[in-house]
Amino acid sequence: MRGLRHISHRAGVVLAGLVLAGPLLLSGCDETGPRSSPLPQARPAALVPQTPVPRTGESRDLARYYRIVQNDLLTRGLLRTDGGGPDTPFSADDLVRDFETIAFFDEYSRGTTTARRTRGSEGELSRWSAPVRIGVEFGASVQPAQRTRDANDITGYANRLAKITGHPISVLRDAGPGANFQVFVAGEDDRAYFQTRLKQLIPSISAEELALFRNLPRSFYCLVIAVSGSRTPNTYTRAVALIRAEHPDLVRLSCIHEELAQGLGLPNDSPEARPSIFNDDDEFALLTNHDELLLKMLYDPRLRPGMTASEARPVTRIIARELMGQSL
Repeated sequence: MRGLRHISHRAGVVLAGLVLAGPLLLSGCDETGPRSSPLPQARPAALVPQTPVPRTGESRDLARYYRIVQNDLLTRGLLRTDGGGPDTPFSADDLVRDFETIAFFDEYSRGTTTARRTRGSEGELSRWSAPVRIGVEFGASVQPAQRTRDANDITGYANRLAKITGHPISVLRDAGPGANFQVFVAGEDDRAYFQTRLKQLIPSISAEELALFRNLPRSFYCLVIAVSGSRTPNTYTRAVALIRAEHPDLVRLSCIHEELAQGLGLPNDSPEARPSIFNDDDEFALLTNHDELLLKMLYDPRLRPGMTASEARPVTRIIARELMGQSL
């Protein structure tokens, strides 16, 4: 296995992608007020046992801060959940441009204990070949009602991603050794637990990279790390996502939507992408119709891991026009 490949985060009032230059992917989200609709048909995954404990004052303070940020975004008409509409038109050419920026470029490069924003470095197409098996774990500070809600949201979204991509994606009933995409919902009080689990899941992670998680600033709303093998550098074999438990329901759901999608192979953000969660403007909280098409393109069999943007461009133009219902 190689080192961290990509970090992305939603920072402050602005949502931003954060990428590392190796085989790990990290991504992030903000918080909001409205509650996501429950999915009673989704069966929560069984979790690694963590007996709930009350949150500390530090965690409660952080939750208040994120609620203020979320409410400010909502007041300004941001964090939309409608998926886009007549006010957000896009063409096949827009789709090709956005796919190229989001799938082939990294927005951040790795430092020592921080990640640095760059102008963007071109990479190669990366995605999963094996079935994605999601395991869900909660820190001890996460209370039972939130655990049930988040497990349902993750399960329902995983089912949606599987239908969109045509790739096998499922949530395991047991968060055990069969999982290759571990989703953690954890708070400030759970940092030591998450550090231990991160070292277990990614033994090759460096001390500097661990320090980033140990001293995670509040501007990092959530992260995803995607790992590829040394012999298959453009094929993900494991991913770990961290969703901050202190977020209100909508931002937590927003983090779930962005981190799982980015962990499938869409690591970057683009200011031109609209309607999209892969944009720093916070306009949309949840996966949009535009983003669904990006995921369809990513897992189209006519594309292959390791392709450069220039190699893929003639194919992505064909796929985009087909998806948009245009004649060639």
